[in-house]
Amino acid sequence: MSARLAIAAGLVAGAAAAAVLLVALVAFVPDPGAPTVRPTVPLVLASASVLPSASSSASAPMAGISPSAVPSASAGAEAFHIGEAAPELDLPQVGGGQIALAELRGKPVWVNFMATWCPPCVDEFPVMNGFAARYADEGLVIIAVDVREDEGTVAAFAESLNTVFPIGLDADGSAQERWGARALPVHFWIDADGIVREGALGGIGPDVMAQSLQSIMPDVEVTP
Repeated sequence: MSARLAIAAGLVAGAAAAAVLLVALVAFVPDPGAPTVRPTVPLVLASASVLPSASSSASAPMAGISPSAVPSASAGAEAFHIGEAAPELDLPQVGGGQIALAELRGKPVWVNFMATWCPPCVDEFPVMNGFAARYADEGLVIIAVDVREDEGTVAAFAESLNTVFPIGLDADGSAQERWGARALPVHFWIDADGIVREGALGGIGPDVMAQSLQSIMPDVEVTP
């Protein structure tokens, strides 16, 4: 009789365990009609300060750092005074005399802000020499503006590169500030009416130079 009771007790216990398991399964099986709830995972985004900016080459870089050439359309017309009358430029010239942009009205003018310690400035000068010689008969005037250096240093630099165009001395950096030429080198192309038509941050090559010159000498075929 005790054996039968033991068997019966085992069956009851087994049934009870099965019932508990069934209830647990029902509790954890989602209702097909109920909305799915996903755990919230925080999304971490890099801050703008550490992401590279698409327009960083057009921003005003540190003076003396030469970025890649930036056409005026990319950097923004305001950065180069595009479509505006060129700022005032009246400076003493290396070797004597005065450079006055206002007196050059009627001629296409290329203004280049530079310094002798700036490697891209050195690289650009021979190419600019070539343009100056080739288009002198078309009235082209190229003016380099040296920023914050003494005349002796600039004169030696010009002689070493056989420079054929005038160089003005911006001893106190006031012209650089007025023109917004915060990086060196920087270029401005001004038409015969005294309006800035193109601008670029250096160093640049002959292709960019020729294209920009074409904008101020529309009746001349300019080649690199």
